[in-house]
Amino acid sequence: MRRVVVFGVGAVGGGIAAALAEAGTEVLGIARGTQLQALRDGPLRVRTPDGDIVVRVPVVDSPAAIDFRPDDLILLTMKSQDTPAAVQALRAAGVTGQPVFCFQNGVSNEDAALRVFPKVHGVTVMMPVSFTRPGEVVANGAPKIGLFDIGRYPSGADDDDRALAALLAGPRLGGFVHEDVMASKRGKLLLNVSNAIEAAIGKEFRQGEIAERARAEAEAVFRAAGLGWQDVGLDDPRRKTLMQMKDVPGAARAGSSTTQSLARGTGSVETDYLNGEIVRLGRLHGVPVPVNAALCRVAARMAREGVPPGGIPLAVLAGECGL
Repeated sequence: MRRVVVFGVGAVGGGIAAALAEAGTEVLGIARGTQLQALRDGPLRVRTPDGDIVVRVPVVDSPAAIDFRPDDLILLTMKSQDTPAAVQALRAAGVTGQPVFCFQNGVSNEDAALRVFPKVHGVTVMMPVSFTRPGEVVANGAPKIGLFDIGRYPSGADDDDRALAALLAGPRLGGFVHEDVMASKRGKLLLNVSNAIEAAIGKEFRQGEIAERARAEAEAVFRAAGLGWQDVGLDDPRRKTLMQMKDVPGAARAGSSTTQSLARGTGSVETDYLNGEIVRLGRLHGVPVPVNAALCRVAARMAREGVPPGGIPLAVLAGECGL
């Protein structure tokens, strides 16, 4: 059985690492800070609606500490703003022809990886998880805690995709080989353009005029660029049958990845790779994108100034968006 190297053992990476380890897959994590120390000292716990996963996952502090194998499956699970540095660290550690899978929101990580590595794969992550404290992740999906579309970048699929999908086909996770995975990832991006809205003014505003305008801009730039997308939202039949949202006793739902970054005070958010991707395409193809551009500005200011989630008045955000 092939080893899985999870680069970034946070919410998504931690959930995947724990589920794979529980199923008997050899997993090695790359972690940092208090999470690194917590996993060296004790088990990784993933709290789910169906009970906890509690496993020991070996971790190191950098790719340089790993003796990489030719058939390792390398998963990038850090935020998009950290991808370029991660790619360089992998190259410096001797990674060359191993397959690299981008388990990340947005559609720019694959390009960053392809500049360095020949075998790059996109992965659409459908996984409602939150990183609550060192050594612990809360996963609100059931019976599966995560579903993943997996394919070669920019298109197609190969034996590495099939190998990883097979490892993810356990009781806790679901992996699906997808010949046009970037269409799936663009569908996820359409959902993620509301992350900054939730982070700024609250979860209840993921639906509403600002969200509708942001998505309309995103769809317009995709059409202008000749890029299709696939719906991976709540109407996806796989989500209805395999991963329904449920509460975990004693654990509040933490919200989107952007909200979680602001709550932890990390100093950065991935908005420039979500709404910012829409802005980039809009500028390339002459499509006005004022709402997504405003959301990038507001999210960056919140991260820079330490503004907590929900800390922007609705009227202020609406004004920034020109509404």
